[in-house]
Amino acid sequence: MIRRVTVPALFPPPTYSHASVVEAGTKLAFLAGSVPLDAEGRIVGEGDPVRQAEQVMANLQEQLRAVGSDLGHVLHTDVYVASGETSVLSAVWEVVEASGLSTGPHSSTLLGVACLGYSGQLVEITATAVVP
Repeated sequence: MIRRVTVPALFPPPTYSHASVVEAGTKLAFLAGSVPLDAEGRIVGEGDPVRQAEQVMANLQEQLRAVGSDLGHVLHTDVYVASGETSVLSAVWEVVEASGLSTGPHSSTLLGVACLGYSGQLVEITATAVVP
């Protein structure tokens, strides 16, 4: 159902694939950005991108569960980090890897951005997933 492609002519990515292909007729879920808010709408991990990434991943799993999917069916993510420091982006990516999300591997883009939507927000992840 999902074919993950690492293109031999391109530099091999460390823990993601260059593309994911799904045959027509498959149900897809396009998830809004998962953010580091708790159930009461408070930022979790103020000032701590790693803690925020952990909350984002927990929230992403809830989003996936709500549509009948899971981390193993994620095709693509965009990981946004409010930082220009590559070490901070790498620390957030380590949380993504540890979550099991990059098992597959899925295709992804990791971006350093100037700011995100909520005051104090440092991490956000959007995802596209197959709904089996």
